[in-house]
Amino acid sequence: MLVSIGDLVLDVSIVPETPLEPNDDTPAAITIGGGGQAANFCAWAVALGEPSRLVTRIGDDEPGKRLVADLESRGVEVRPVWAAEPTGAIAVLIAPDGGRTMATQRGASVGLSPEDLDEAWFRDARLLHVPAYSLFLEPLASATRAAIRIVREAKGMLAVDLSSAAGLRAYGPSRMAYVLARLTPEVLFATEKEAETLAVPLESLAQVPVLKRGALGCTVFGRDIAAPDVDAIDPTGAGDAFAAAFCVAWLRGATPVEAAENAVNAASRSVSLVGARPS
Repeated sequence: MLVSIGDLVLDVSIVPETPLEPNDDTPAAITIGGGGQAANFCAWAVALGEPSRLVTRIGDDEPGKRLVADLESRGVEVRPVWAAEPTGAIAVLIAPDGGRTMATQRGASVGLSPEDLDEAWFRDARLLHVPAYSLFLEPLASATRAAIRIVREAKGMLAVDLSSAAGLRAYGPSRMAYVLARLTPEVLFATEKEAETLAVPLESLAQVPVLKRGALGCTVFGRDIAAPDVDAIDPTGAGDAFAAAFCVAWLRGATPVEAAENAVNAASRSVSLVGARPS
């Protein structure tokens, strides 16, 4: 069982046909679907053949109910904590070169507290996946640390994804490095921008540091693994597909390099799809 704790939100992806016109209309392809780093990780893990469980706090509203139902229909075991606050949403604006700009309203998710958790949700986890988003804000950060303690007591492993350079800057890079040093994750995922922002060697913080390099692939222990060439449509969720594929392969006994090869293939598959989830 792979478990993730964090966001389940509504993704609104916008792909303009031409450069945006200020104060005017621009034709665009707009899709609405499920998102959130923790939820996407779980969806990809199941698609890759491993059971997964999402622990999340979500609005007790129609969007929240639809998002939970959709994830469950994909085979993910969801443990929702229903909240009065609205379900979160992310607007993703995708440029012609594949670059993304995201506007985020995290909604009910950040209100998850340690008191909301059931230890049974984590006791059977072989690995707990933690987006750094789940460590940035309280009370979700305290709930996440409580979940980590339960998983560690049960001899499970920990994978952390740094999630966002902007989030790291707001939280404090030195502060996050200190948190990671105390958590001692087995696996640490970071983009080049996130690693530069953290400004601490990833090798000093995790057993297996993985540098995600987008279309160039990734680097593990100084070895570069190239990504296959694909026609990229939507990069949303590619990093989550990467993390899920890496963790699934690693838990099945692959070496870090072999797991990374699986990961770049999954990420390349992801960017050829619209939306953050496997189709």
